[in-house]
Amino acid sequence: MENPLNTVGDNSRGRIAIFIDGNNLFHAARTIGIEIDYAKLLKLLCHCGSLLRAFFYTGVDENAAKQQGFLLWMRRNGYRVVQKELKIFPDGTKKANLDVEIAVDMLSLSGKYETAILVSGDEDFAYAVNAVAYKGTRVEVAGFRNNTSPKLIDVADRFIDLDSLIPYIVKEPDSEEQRAAIAAAKANGLLFMDEDVLQATRERTSSFIGKKSAATNHEKLMPTEVTIPKHRD
Repeated sequence: MENPLNTVGDNSRGRIAIFIDGNNLFHAARTIGIEIDYAKLLKLLCHCGSLLRAFFYTGVDENAAKQQGFLLWMRRNGYRVVQKELKIFPDGTKKANLDVEIAVDMLSLSGKYETAILVSGDEDFAYAVNAVAYKGTRVEVAGFRNNTSPKLIDVADRFIDLDSLIPYIVKEPDSEEQRAAIAAAKANGLLFMDEDVLQATRERTSSFIGKKSAATNHEKLMPTEVTIPKHRD
């Protein structure tokens, strides 16, 4: 299948470093009822460049065997996992904030890559993105538009709209990996779905895959590109 980013931008993006805010991406995908296939996502984002590093930042429960299995799969399939133990808050929610780790890694590795791709919609990263850009590095932001801060889009050299790429990054329905991912999320209190909701998710996923199969070259959804001119000191 042709990479949809063939139509986007430069012939070469040089060395690419990818920084994925795992918690942010998980909840954004959950909101629209899909599961991400991380192997497909990595292949798509690396187009027209060579991968230096792909970081996946996430909160973990060390006692959750299934989640550990998922993270092991990530490590063996091209990702460097950066994890922090989940904290339980008074209202019962579980969260681990890795914003500092993401920002520090983006800045400390600057100069070793030509293109940074931040997969997150969090407005808090706008300052870090701008700081990396002013070092002369190209910075792209990838996310679902409704979950991505306009301020973050504005400071990026390019915005890759994942809504338009759903057919290329969605996990196949009813696969063993999908069931394992859902089970791991449930075990960690990050996903609460009854069978009706799960069935609706499967139907929506199947619909996207059906559209992908039926699409012609002219009908394929392409990413939205927003290029912001930069003034370099």
